[in-house]
Amino acid sequence: MSEEKTNVMRLLEQKKVPYTPHQYPHQEGMAVDGATVAAVLGRDPASVFKTLVTRGATKANYVFVVPVLAELDLKKAARAVGEKSIEMIHVKELTPLTGYVRGGCSPIGMKKRFKTVLDQSAADQAAILVSAGKIGCQVELAPGDLAGLVGAGFADIIKE
Repeated sequence: MSEEKTNVMRLLEQKKVPYTPHQYPHQEGMAVDGATVAAVLGRDPASVFKTLVTRGATKANYVFVVPVLAELDLKKAARAVGEKSIEMIHVKELTPLTGYVRGGCSPIGMKKRFKTVLDQSAADQAAILVSAGKIGCQVELAPGDLAGLVGAGFADIIKE
């Protein structure tokens, strides 16, 4: 199976971070929800993570990586990064800001490095899956490796 490497995969190789690529079928240009991705890949949704890009009251941007079935708790997220409040950015801002499209946004290799927080549930897993930077591609890697690569911390940031 020949698969094209994404920038995320190239970056992981360059930094010598071990990972496993996963591909799943999708319609061109159609974002697939995380629950579907987990099901198609035969994975526990608790091990498949989505990348959310937000803006704080100070206008700084932040990246939060949470399990696909979970919802980001904006109050907890704001506390985790020392902001008064946080809101999701508009979809139209995503590509110019990160270089990624909705459904293919990876915490790895964004245009700029933003403060990143992984939900603490990731720390309990041997490996998690995050987007490889393109719809239809995921990379599986150790949460500690991901945190080290993007300079992320772990915090409780999801709604109960």
